[in-house]
Amino acid sequence: MSAKDSAWWRDAVIYQVYPRSFADSDGDGVGDIGGIRARLGHLRDLGVDAIWMSPWYPSPMADAGYDVADFRDVDPVFGDLAGAEALIAEAHAAGIRMIVDIVPNHISSEHPWFQAAIASPDAPERDYFWFRPGRGENGEQMPTGWTGEFGGTTWSKAPDGSWYLHLFTPEQPDLNWEHPDVQAEFEDILRFWFDRGADGIRIDSAALLFKDTALPEVVEGEPHPFHDLDAVHDVYRAWRRVADDYQGRALIGEVWMPDVERFTNYLRPDELHAAFNFDFLGCAWDPDLMRACIDRTLDAHAKVGAPPTWVLSNHDVTRHVTRYGRADTTFSFENNLDGSPVDLELGTRRARAAALLTLSLPGSTYVYQGEELGLWENENIPEDQIQDPMYARRGHTRDGCRVPLPWSGDEPPYAFTTGTSWLPQPAEWKDRTVEAQTGDPNSMLELYRTAIRLRREHINDPAMTWLEAGADVLAYCRGDVACVLNLSGAAIPMPEHKTILLASGPLDGDLLPQDTAVWLRF
Repeated sequence: MSAKDSAWWRDAVIYQVYPRSFADSDGDGVGDIGGIRARLGHLRDLGVDAIWMSPWYPSPMADAGYDVADFRDVDPVFGDLAGAEALIAEAHAAGIRMIVDIVPNHISSEHPWFQAAIASPDAPERDYFWFRPGRGENGEQMPTGWTGEFGGTTWSKAPDGSWYLHLFTPEQPDLNWEHPDVQAEFEDILRFWFDRGADGIRIDSAALLFKDTALPEVVEGEPHPFHDLDAVHDVYRAWRRVADDYQGRALIGEVWMPDVERFTNYLRPDELHAAFNFDFLGCAWDPDLMRACIDRTLDAHAKVGAPPTWVLSNHDVTRHVTRYGRADTTFSFENNLDGSPVDLELGTRRARAAALLTLSLPGSTYVYQGEELGLWENENIPEDQIQDPMYARRGHTRDGCRVPLPWSGDEPPYAFTTGTSWLPQPAEWKDRTVEAQTGDPNSMLELYRTAIRLRREHINDPAMTWLEAGADVLAYCRGDVACVLNLSGAAIPMPEHKTILLASGPLDGDLLPQDTAVWLRF
């Protein structure tokens, strides 16, 4: 394995598969491993380097699989462990690496550990969790007033009258990472999946593992009691030692962290290899803000020698075709389903330009399934069909970005399933299917296919230099290739160049229209 191959994650295009919504092979309306294996050719043709697989483990599905009952198996709704191993092997044969999702902050309330802990206050497993007495004369009040990550309370009562902590839903009890058995268990889980050929681990909610044992309340300006405690870094140093025992394996963190310095602490040379760039994901469609975000990202990652990542969407956030079509183009959970009008034509034009921006920046790019089809957020799911537990707690649902993919045909379920899809697909997606877009040079799918191929062939220089191209224009070069993105209100002249490699939309002679990006060769 060459040095470049062993550090593949530094400049990879990584595709996120949300298994429930990718492809269904058995007609039950829920995507599965058989469907992914059958559609693996789509990802090969797209040209991605790796797949990040959202959780496929046995789970009661209180939070769509992020409540894990067994990290060493596959839920029957998705298939079985043999099918997962076959998928990894088939992906490798197609030149695609596999990243599996690990959820270390919490497990399912149906996990054997928690079942034992609930059954008896004297069970040794009790110490694997955060059981505490309540406040008040009779312990009737919760130990803290902490607000959960989904909103709502963070403590539930156990049968013996004590309370247990869950930063997410009550079905997701938090683990006590002070306990050496918890630490040893997850190191063994990493080895389990590395031994089965997994090339990387994506770490869910990576900054939440440790809690202040004094259980102080959250007070602005004071250290947070469960966000980003320093002890978490010892865990990832231990995980890095495990990964280093296997050549070419990567650890990738989900780290929501507004403080850039605290964020890059996770990327020190003996910790994680990469982490998601949520600063960029939530950035407004604004030239000054985007340039500042890019500079901030590049500078912070350079200080620790880590590759930056560029992310536009994922399974938790509003699809950026929708976000870019709103007056407020930032992302927050509060502006989802707020009734803001969406200009889908504008959002799609900007999403096409953003694809060329992200795929030409130094580092790795993550593509959430459906981005390559130009899918928008389905904001019209009937309330009685919403399945996301976040909806009941804060009026926000992530289901709109989790709607199953359209593969072919003129009406739902677009060959996703032979049954009824678990979430409804818009009738307007008939023009967004893989079948409808394949071979259409103007389609989003062919734009992504071409951009990923050209990225691999021509955009290899690790250094990036900004170019002066006028106000409200982002322009930079890597080697002899430049990306120019026009965020101004009018068409602009393109810089001098030899050839045009790719444009995100129609050009007007030598003019670059607004909300359009182009790759130029000097």
